[in-house]
Amino acid sequence: MKKNSVLIAIISLIAYSATAQTKIPAKDAAKHLNETVTISDKVYSTKLIENTNMVLLDLGGEHPNQYLTVVIRGEDRSKFNSRPEEYYKGREVIVTGKLIDYRGKPEIVVSSPDDLKLNMNDGIIKQPIKTGN
Repeated sequence: MKKNSVLIAIISLIAYSATAQTKIPAKDAAKHLNETVTISDKVYSTKLIENTNMVLLDLGGEHPNQYLTVVIRGEDRSKFNSRPEEYYKGREVIVTGKLIDYRGKPEIVVSSPDDLKLNMNDGIIKQPIKTGN
């Protein structure tokens, strides 16, 4: 019985390690395309694309010199703080998702606030509950 418990614990640890996200700096995003990663960096610039309601958050530098763009599609914008393009600007965030290439720049598309949190040096803070537009 004790051997089985140890074996189960080892298998669980291996399975957890295999599913854990890779943490990388934003400047290395282009080296990890098609991988699911976690990145922490400052949002330097943002853009709301009016006709689609899509929000772009530029991490690691201002557009067009950003290391990474985080995309919130228009249909997902209402799940986030009422104005994510204002809420996240100038703040340190932690984003988790699959890195893709969009016109030669790395990008992560997030569809849930669970994938984009504020990084408050002493811990991760989830965004406040949406209060309306």
